[in-house]
Amino acid sequence: MRAIDTNILVRLVTRDDPKQVAAAELFVAKGGWVSHLVLAETLWVLEAVYDLDAERRATAVEMLLNHRSLTLQDPDVVAAALGCFRRKPSLGFSDCLVLEIARKSGHLPLGTFDRSLARLDGAERV
Repeated sequence: MRAIDTNILVRLVTRDDPKQVAAAELFVAKGGWVSHLVLAETLWVLEAVYDLDAERRATAVEMLLNHRSLTLQDPDVVAAALGCFRRKPSLGFSDCLVLEIARKSGHLPLGTFDRSLARLDGAERV
């Protein structure tokens, strides 16, 4: 399966450049793999550049999880991070993803200076 970069994923979500959208769709038609890093970068771009609110970013992740041609790295981890993000959108998706990656890897607690993140099960304020 072919891996895709952030800029491809952003085109698939935002659909803001018809030529690049068509090229991105053609590239992933045979299947595309999305790493955690690319997903986190994409969510950052959607917030910082496209000014999408938390709900629209969460919807984008949900759509990517259900995309017919894409496979997200550890989709169970991404789904758990999405649930966390929907409950606490002020944390940001990447914080939720970091926590869920640590949980799946068996490396809890996740040490953090972030007071909000530290309130979640599996995280500990340092």
